[in-house]
Amino acid sequence: MHDELVAIYDATGTVTGSATRADMRARGLWHAAGEVLVRSGDGESAYIHRRSPDKDVFPGLWDCWAGGVVAAGETPAECAFRELGEELGIHTAELAPLFTHVFERPPYRCHNFTFETRWHGPIVHQPEEITEGRWMPLRELRVWAEDPGSPMIPDGRAGILEWFRRYR
Repeated sequence: MHDELVAIYDATGTVTGSATRADMRARGLWHAAGEVLVRSGDGESAYIHRRSPDKDVFPGLWDCWAGGVVAAGETPAECAFRELGEELGIHTAELAPLFTHVFERPPYRCHNFTFETRWHGPIVHQPEEITEGRWMPLRELRVWAEDPGSPMIPDGRAGILEWFRRYR
């Protein structure tokens, strides 16, 4: 995984090249992520999951976005679709683009391209990345996201707060 080539971006969100994931992390390079908010069929809940304790960034914390780093030569939408399949076993969902938000807390510098889908089928966790998950009503997710003491990953928290600001 550390030898995997990822797309490198500049501060404005333009792809400028590629580097290994390890080099991107070590040097704090700008990169991008494709992320998907998975909402229940009725739209009133979101799927949240706990990250593995082995993750290189924010291990053991909870997230409401399925996603990951954009690989070299991959678009954010392709990344989001790939990650949704890998992490949650969802391979047939249609993704609707939402917005892009920047998360900059050195050494992390990321353009987060967000998408949304509605899902009522099975969810299968990738055990290397996710230890548990469940549906959370949006009203509870909002309270959780607004609580700085809740165990959410910082960029995921920023993204869902932006989602609530825009759509709720």
